[in-house]
Amino acid sequence: MIFGVCFSLVTAGEIVIYSKMKAKHKYADLPPITRQLIRYSEILKQTTQNLDNDLVELEQQSKVQSKADKLKQTIVFIDELRQSMHDNQAAIKQMVAFVENHRDFFTRKDLQWVYEIKRFYNNRIVIAHFKSLENYLNNFETLLRFCYRNFDAITKAESTIHLKNYDEYYLRYRRAVDSHNRFNVKRIEFQNAFIKRYPEIKAYLPAKRQTEAFRLWQ
Repeated sequence: MIFGVCFSLVTAGEIVIYSKMKAKHKYADLPPITRQLIRYSEILKQTTQNLDNDLVELEQQSKVQSKADKLKQTIVFIDELRQSMHDNQAAIKQMVAFVENHRDFFTRKDLQWVYEIKRFYNNRIVIAHFKSLENYLNNFETLLRFCYRNFDAITKAESTIHLKNYDEYYLRYRRAVDSHNRFNVKRIEFQNAFIKRYPEIKAYLPAKRQTEAFRLWQ
């Protein structure tokens, strides 16, 4: 009985080790450029997914908040989201530069889809979308920080100056939300058309979040 259990454990362990070795070496016979392409494309997919997940989380945190600790929590999360944006942008730039530097190789291998990833992220609509997202986050964070520092004065309506400043920050925030939503609609329309022509690159593109993802914080 004991022997049987031990044998099963050893066998299971060998299977796990074998699976890991197989996964590690499954690309060993591929050309170095192809292996690097696979690595960069996986990084791009992962960082894109991470950013999408963080934006969904921000949607949940950007609803009405009435406690100072909730304001602080969202401020901290925006910093984390910015890191996800930085990682994703770095992965995009890495992929685009790699494709450009090995143009001849990909042409010979007839890997046109690789060029389409580059073309998508270099499009002015996509670039404008990312810039509008940055502007949205900046204005949202500015509003949250002001509310956090002056929480009592705002919630208790003790100071007309604070309330006036709040209105100004909120107006900037609202404009940033509206602007981002407009750019987001354009990006989704462009992305839908792009995927229809090149469906094989869908996994490397952002999720098609609708404009409801960014609700007004009040």
